[in-house]
Amino acid sequence: MTIVIGGAWPYANGSLHLGHIAALLPGDILARYYRQKGERVLYVSGSDCNGTPISIRASQENTTVSAIAEHYHEEFQKCFTQLGFTYDFYTRTDAIHHHQAVQQLFLHLLENGHLYSQKVEQAYCEADQQFLPDRLVEGICPNCGAKARGDQCDACSAILDPLDLLEKRCKICGNKPVIKETEHLYFAFSKFQTTLEQFVKRAKSEKRWRDNALALTERYLAEGVPDRAVTRDLPNGVEVPVDGFRDKKIYVWIEAVAGYLTASMEWTRQHGEVLENWWNEETTSYYIHGKDNIPFHSVIWPAILMGLNNPSLPTNIISNEYLTLEKRKLSTSQNWAVWIPYMIEKYDADSIRYFLTANAPENRDADFSWREFIYSHNGELLGAYGNFVNRTLKFIEKSFDGIVPNGKIDKVIRQRTVALYGSVGTLIEQGHFKEALEQVFNYVRAANRYFDEQQPWLQVKDNAGGASQTIATCTYIIANLAQLLQPFLPFSTEKIRTMLQIEEIEWREQTVVQVRLQAVTALFERIDVARIEEEYNTLITNQIDF
Repeated sequence: MTIVIGGAWPYANGSLHLGHIAALLPGDILARYYRQKGERVLYVSGSDCNGTPISIRASQENTTVSAIAEHYHEEFQKCFTQLGFTYDFYTRTDAIHHHQAVQQLFLHLLENGHLYSQKVEQAYCEADQQFLPDRLVEGICPNCGAKARGDQCDACSAILDPLDLLEKRCKICGNKPVIKETEHLYFAFSKFQTTLEQFVKRAKSEKRWRDNALALTERYLAEGVPDRAVTRDLPNGVEVPVDGFRDKKIYVWIEAVAGYLTASMEWTRQHGEVLENWWNEETTSYYIHGKDNIPFHSVIWPAILMGLNNPSLPTNIISNEYLTLEKRKLSTSQNWAVWIPYMIEKYDADSIRYFLTANAPENRDADFSWREFIYSHNGELLGAYGNFVNRTLKFIEKSFDGIVPNGKIDKVIRQRTVALYGSVGTLIEQGHFKEALEQVFNYVRAANRYFDEQQPWLQVKDNAGGASQTIATCTYIIANLAQLLQPFLPFSTEKIRTMLQIEEIEWREQTVVQVRLQAVTALFERIDVARIEEEYNTLITNQIDF
């Protein structure tokens, strides 16, 4: 099986926060799982270094776009590595290979008859003497009345044209823009209306998309897919390779979503592979992102692939709802966010991964609170999982001279373990990561009950054979936890494999080998609950009020 996984590309205009990781973490869980199964996996993403948000940040800090992009791209790479993300290729949209590949794809769309030129009216700021990119036009959404930017309303998820906005204002200077005529290239999205409807109908029958993706996409299609301008008057980005439009840039609707394909093109080039062996009609693809990105992955990107005659259409869309913070919507402008560089510095990466998976906004918005995060760490990771591993291995050190005893594995536990690989694997493949992790932790809780019921500390005194069987069974459980939890908690499972001298990472039952334990250490340390109030107060103190 060939698996291509695309994680959404974060804008390189500010640090990552917990909401970003909550949306992107499923991609790494999938990649790790499928590699354990022995499948061919290509997991790609990158930093979005083009477009308006970075220009705004550069202007605010009186620096260059490239300086901002470089700083945050490097920070993103470091954060993803420290959190255990295993991208096969993490790149950036200002890379030469991306620019060249996007221009090549753009020309293919033109050659295939899907692009046409049209004179249009566009917002122009006389004070700043420039046509305004969509994100530099702000106003009121005509659909729901919320504040919105020119390309999309976050409140109702409507895709907008800047001219649709009510009470339009220039984001740079606050003045009301005028409307001037200019010429752009348009993508004939409307030509794909029927094909897209059939594509979404098939996706619905296969139940591979999240419900929010299906609902929003069906709404967009019911409204009718309009043709969209795919060139813009932008200060930075991929230049349009067409005479008469070379002073314009290819818009994000084509340029950014094409990154999944351009990254794959570059990875295959670097590794001497053939792109068509990865992107074909048999490929299983996963697109990982937040719900604000749904239409770009469920309508726009499929239409572009159809226009390119690329048969590798999205098969699985994993679109999370929003993560709130202490019952409030995350706001980077108000500094109401928990930033990832801070989290990594202060807390265990597996703690972050566990909480954001166990409490993921899969089907509805979920909340991050410091109380729940710290109690989750102390109660589940340390109290259940870490405690079971530690009490078993420390018992082996004390009572079996550090050598795993040779004993018969409990039959019922073995049956449950084998079954768990099947059920957890199915849930991961279907995008139900919370339920998959919960099944494994139910197994952990049952393991602790088994240890307590068998009372090996008494068995070892008057029933040596029983003690050996109990501890061999517990070690068997730990060895399998090192595999079952690897997609979710890679750092603690690596510690287990080191202590038990397990070399392979596989998605199948592990047997117990009589080995001498290597340097038994605790998987986790307890977090002082006083940190709850400290972290919350810091959050309150650092917020910016307008």
